Amino acid sequence: MNDTNLDIRRRKARFRSWHRGMREADLIMGGFADAAMDGLNPDELERYEELLDVPDADLIRWVTGELAVPARYDTPLFRKIAAHARTVRT
Repeated sequence: MNDTNLDIRRRKARFRSWHRGMREADLIMGGFADAAMDGLNPDELERYEELLDVPDADLIRWVTGELAVPARYDTPLFRKIAAHARTVRT
């Protein structure tokens, strides 16, 4: 994959991060995207894009610890997103 395609995917992912539907999910994913999107490698970007398809309510409950994160999504990238969300809220 060339850098142009990667840049396009990153821009689309950043946009989707800020336009999820629930403000809380926008803040979690959009805040992380603004802080870390440019540093994601292609594999991490793919995992991130998968997380963008998760329903907002589930994502929020996983980040807050209200629900256990399913093994499929319990990745180092998700843990970075959750940690970032906790630092922003405090």
